[in-house]
Amino acid sequence: MTLIVQKYGGTSVADPDRMRAVADHVAYTRQHGANVVVVVSAMGKSTDNLLKLANDVSTVQPGREMDMLLTTGERVSMSLLCMALAERGVEAISFTGSQVGIITDSAHGKAKILEVRGD
Repeated sequence: MTLIVQKYGGTSVADPDRMRAVADHVAYTRQHGANVVVVVSAMGKSTDNLLKLANDVSTVQPGREMDMLLTTGERVSMSLLCMALAERGVEAISFTGSQVGIITDSAHGKAKILEVRGD
């Protein structure tokens, strides 16, 4: 079976209507026989909002903590997309990069992938 990787940026998943449209596209691809891996960004301006929140809370922003904060936007998107896919009868599970075995260097904010362990 063919494997297709689809990437959707923040504008593509910016609101519920757009999220449902992405789910429709993923479901269509799946229904036509392909396995699909989907990568989503945070919804709309949520990354900007998180950055503003960090700036409002503190001028000291350790890289690791900024990475942890910013991943919350992607986690929201992937969870909502899985819900929209479930409504369409498409089985989907959300995963973070570390959950799928992606190992990076420690350059927070600009890490490079060192290895993918597909255990």
